[in-house]
Amino acid sequence: MNVDTGSHARRAAAGLEDHPVLTVGARLGYAASGLLHLVLGWIAVTLAWGTGGQESADQSGALEQLASTSVGAVLLWVIVVGFGLLTLWQVATAVTTGGTKDRVKAAGKAATYLVLTGLAAKVATGGSGGGGSEQTTSLTARVMENPLGQVAVGLVGVGILVVGGYHVVKGWKEKFREDLQGSPGRAVVVAGRVGYVAKGVALGIVGALFVLAAVTNDPDEAQGMDGALRTLLELPLGTALLTAVGLGIAAYGVYSFGRARYARV
Repeated sequence: MNVDTGSHARRAAAGLEDHPVLTVGARLGYAASGLLHLVLGWIAVTLAWGTGGQESADQSGALEQLASTSVGAVLLWVIVVGFGLLTLWQVATAVTTGGTKDRVKAAGKAATYLVLTGLAAKVATGGSGGGGSEQTTSLTARVMENPLGQVAVGLVGVGILVVGGYHVVKGWKEKFREDLQGSPGRAVVVAGRVGYVAKGVALGIVGALFVLAAVTNDPDEAQGMDGALRTLLELPLGTALLTAVGLGIAAYGVYSFGRARYARV
């Protein structure tokens, strides 16, 4: 790509980034994330107290829980649109932002929201979210059959651990304030702090399980969010710990609604 072509692409992306449809869509996407985390938090708490159903304690389980409600079809398509537009906005941000670190972050977020868009669309059209531990274990087993498969799984685990740690630090030091503008209020800040820490803890458990799978050469040890939360329940004081994490995930949902209003877009 020559300089002129690159400059033209950045100008086009900048135009998209500031387009009202994408900026409003990005806020809708953050609100969709808020709804998803509220449902996921509820699933985690009901799992802790043994009053829940068979839903997976992850994004797919939360989407399927929404689908079972009377307004589920409408909500799911709103989520699809919100995540889809937020994906496009993150792509535009990745192109226009200056630093390499910020570009990588924006591209990573775009990839995450793209996956969530596809997952929500699948559930909205009557399909299964395909969540739970079995799919993660099966995929891990296939990876570990290859040369250096254990290393790859271990590196994935380390990467997830790093992301989890980043969430904890971002929450504890309130670095998420950099993503907001205006005066979001104390409630949004407290929800963000609690939510980021809780989400970081959950991701840290996921990462640790992947590392354990690599070290023991046992793909059954590798678990997604659902398996991580169920592992937490098996620890001493597991009910209290999982309840706290579930409430924290719900708090992240509250923060996401605040971010929908106060985000820098």
